[in-house]
Amino acid sequence: MSKFESVSILLPTLNETFSFRQTVEIIIAECEKNDICELIAIVCERTLPESLQVIQETKDYCASLGYKLDVLYQHTPYAGGAVRDGMDYASGSHTIMMAPDLETDPHTVKDLIESAKQYPNDVTTASRWLKKGNFEGYNKLKYCLNFLFQKVFTFIYGVRLTDITFGYRIAPSALFQAIRWEEEKHPFFLETALKPIRLGVVFHEIPSMWAARQEGESQNSLIQTFKYLRIAFKVRFENKKHMIKEDADITEFINKT
Repeated sequence: MSKFESVSILLPTLNETFSFRQTVEIIIAECEKNDICELIAIVCERTLPESLQVIQETKDYCASLGYKLDVLYQHTPYAGGAVRDGMDYASGSHTIMMAPDLETDPHTVKDLIESAKQYPNDVTTASRWLKKGNFEGYNKLKYCLNFLFQKVFTFIYGVRLTDITFGYRIAPSALFQAIRWEEEKHPFFLETALKPIRLGVVFHEIPSMWAARQEGESQNSLIQTFKYLRIAFKVRFENKKHMIKEDADITEFINKT
């Protein structure tokens, strides 16, 4: 059985400035210092100059407090590709995938860490649909589609999760690094739930708030939402052996009951 030692926190950044800084400040203020292995700002050629400047300023701020903030230039394209690169780079025992745009509530990080300490072999995912969770400023059509997709996907996969599409979760880094991911755009965030579920990993949920970003534009369009369907049906019938990288072993993370 593995144990929680420290967490790598992935922060793919495109056009965030003050929200990036606020995300990091909240994490540092609320989490135990020894629980944070590193924060990883993932950037690309499209990341705005002002965002890069804030990242550097925040990196200096973290260093002054004894925290490590690395800047990783992604080589796999798109939003999902950025997180995939971050997963491979992470050196903590666990990895949190989130966003620095305040849509993924940074106040939930401490709760994800506590859950990982209790269930170090499992995945803990944030839910906007649980009691005490909420949506603020969410597109009404996307809200209805989100509710429908949760019901469809959880039925198809035979799980009782309430928010399978929310890309805000913590998992053992070795598990993330062992799985053969294929999506590069936003459907990747659904894939990060579906493949571990198919492989027999246990999931836990904790409530979290979602609020529309205050700067920049979301890269997850309504059309992207429908593209989730392709990966959902593909993974459901995919051979489990094809989901794992060659020579990777995830035995310790699979539920034996």
